[in-house]
Amino acid sequence: MENQVVKDSHTSQTSLRRWLEPVLVLAILGSLFGYLGSQMGLSSLVNTLFNTAHQLLLNTVLFIMGITVLSGALSQLLSEFGVIRLLEVLLAPLMKPIFRLPGRTALAALMTFFSDNPAVISLAKDSRFRKGFTPWQLVSLTNFGTAFGMGLIVVTFMATLQLPSGESTASAALIGLLGSLIGSVVSTRLMQHMIRPLVGETLMDDEVVSQGAKPGLSQESAPTWLRVLNALLDGGKSGVELGMAVIPGVLIISTFVMLLTFGPGEQGYNGEAFQGVALLPVLAAKVGWLFELLFGFQQPELVAFPATSLGAVGAAMSLMPPFIAKGWITGNEVAVFTAMGMCWSGFLSTHTAMLDALGYRHLTSRAIVAHTIGGLSAGVAAHQIYLWLG
Repeated sequence: MENQVVKDSHTSQTSLRRWLEPVLVLAILGSLFGYLGSQMGLSSLVNTLFNTAHQLLLNTVLFIMGITVLSGALSQLLSEFGVIRLLEVLLAPLMKPIFRLPGRTALAALMTFFSDNPAVISLAKDSRFRKGFTPWQLVSLTNFGTAFGMGLIVVTFMATLQLPSGESTASAALIGLLGSLIGSVVSTRLMQHMIRPLVGETLMDDEVVSQGAKPGLSQESAPTWLRVLNALLDGGKSGVELGMAVIPGVLIISTFVMLLTFGPGEQGYNGEAFQGVALLPVLAAKVGWLFELLFGFQQPELVAFPATSLGAVGAAMSLMPPFIAKGWITGNEVAVFTAMGMCWSGFLSTHTAMLDALGYRHLTSRAIVAHTIGGLSAGVAAHQIYLWLG
């Protein structure tokens, strides 16, 4: 009898949710597009959506894809000829005192730096790699690896920007890289502190050895020229896949962020790309003093970059050309954006899946809190370092 009551209650809740969810979705979408349409006009709104997405696809996505193809080829070449293994050996002594992680964790940082966040999971699920990890160290790899995700792409993109003032962005991008490293330490160690009492100290001594190829190893019996060619082509192919993967985030997220960030054109709303209702700057201006204190932002609109980085750093990078065109970007902003973009690297869209793959999905909220604090620390550190060196 009791089971029947529980079953009936669950059925009624499911039925209610099936009716409530579509109503809520329609109400939210109706309110959003009703507000945007009332400000811009329905025809201008639709044209701006399509034109903005088109411009992002042509001018940003293809540029990012070019970077991912070349960086992918470079990273595969470095892996093929043992450079990554050498870097792992050199960096290993830093892992335990700084991150409280085994020395081999340096390989995880290198793999995510040259690719993206989920690369660390392929390592964490390899029993040869995880042998000797405690559970709290293994779980903290989610935060550790994410802090380096897409690092090469973000740093390269930022270092090659052209500012109207003629200021070089290469040094600012390197400062941002240092800020991201600081953020990674904060995020990783904070995550370890929060989960250590929950997951225990038992060492991960897996007896089953995975049969996959160990990262960084290659078919060394092949001729050198063939290894070079295969590494370049395979790395370039992975770069194309990564470039394709950022398209939805860039087109969907950035288009709506720009609608909420930028205002009308000189002739009002006429359907051109990069127009909007400028709602985000109004909200950000209410706490503009805080963003200026922490990050040195002089324009409230700049908060759109770190906000977008939470979901997709590729989409955040697409905001840079319009910001530069408006004269809002200096070396300080490049450093802060590099630090926060690299440290966060869209972690809200990947953390749940990464922790689920490790079997610790229930710790997602703690990982998100720790990494949010880590990203903010990265931005603050980059700003202070830029001021100190400037």
